[in-house]
Amino acid sequence: MRRRQSEMGGKGRGAIRSILFVIAVSMASCIIGYLCVMIFTRRPQTFGGSQLHSMGNFVEEEDDNTECCRGIDHLELWGEVVKWGTDFKFSNKEECCSACKDMCKVAAGPCLCNSWVFCGDKKMCKDKFGECWLKMQNDALMPETRQGDDSVEWTSGLIFGKEEGIIGLHTEYGTLHVKLFPECAPYSVVYITALLGIHHCVGCQIYRAENRGFNWDINGNHIPDASIGPPYALIQGTLEAEGFPFKDIPKETCPKIRRGSVAWIGSGPEFIISLANHNEWKRKYTVFGSVLPEDMDIAEKIVNLPTNSDVWSNIQVSVLNKSIPLKLERPEKKQKLF
Repeated sequence: MRRRQSEMGGKGRGAIRSILFVIAVSMASCIIGYLCVMIFTRRPQTFGGSQLHSMGNFVEEEDDNTECCRGIDHLELWGEVVKWGTDFKFSNKEECCSACKDMCKVAAGPCLCNSWVFCGDKKMCKDKFGECWLKMQNDALMPETRQGDDSVEWTSGLIFGKEEGIIGLHTEYGTLHVKLFPECAPYSVVYITALLGIHHCVGCQIYRAENRGFNWDINGNHIPDASIGPPYALIQGTLEAEGFPFKDIPKETCPKIRRGSVAWIGSGPEFIISLANHNEWKRKYTVFGSVLPEDMDIAEKIVNLPTNSDVWSNIQVSVLNKSIPLKLERPEKKQKLF
């Protein structure tokens, strides 16, 4: 907007213009400085504090007993057929998923099914209603898909065997290998494998690290009469890569947070890795994977790095002096797929 001219003479106007110019430059510098601080220090979502039950309401909950069997609607997976749907039918997708799981539980043997495809919409499926196709993907992390719109009548899901579905979060302190849970958090796993496919994760990083303190033992169990934080025994970071569009991930299965759990904060891309069994946290966080037990020593190393104390949304947190870049990768040893 143009500045309205005053009635002052030329000399007066020149002086005012000089003063206004200096003020404008100063304000612009302040705004730029403020934006830089916000970009590099603001943490939009915080884990801990307000998410916790108070100690007075603390109740030890029973262990999770149910198994997940989730899939993605309007998605058809290809792959080698091991059970033909024309002769293999069920009334719901959970039964189809369970049938695939049963073929992946053979003791000391290979997983014989790692994907399932079910037709469960009577109107769309017509005579195909109830068909359950069990298949094997050549690459469980990069399955053959027929991605479509609402016209695709199939619902599909993945089942990762013992040696399948493991990705690496590489850091300068070592690689955290994470077993993904597609049967519990299929949309989350799709996002993670998509990141894996772009071969970079610029912007992905860990920026908050809090050890177990005197609150939890080495196995992640809460020590009687101890505080529940701070510190909160967790690592927090983001899995949003520059140049890769991120869409909010829908809420999926939310079990109790256990030692090693990898979960979204809200709809992502902020995430946490837990170093303790947090029975006191409400079950509202999608858990999409778990760090392999043998790699938890790397997590323990990270949470003992130098930090600065800060307060986010009235929650006391420990922020790493230096953020740790993350790179997503497949394990060096190629997974054996059957």
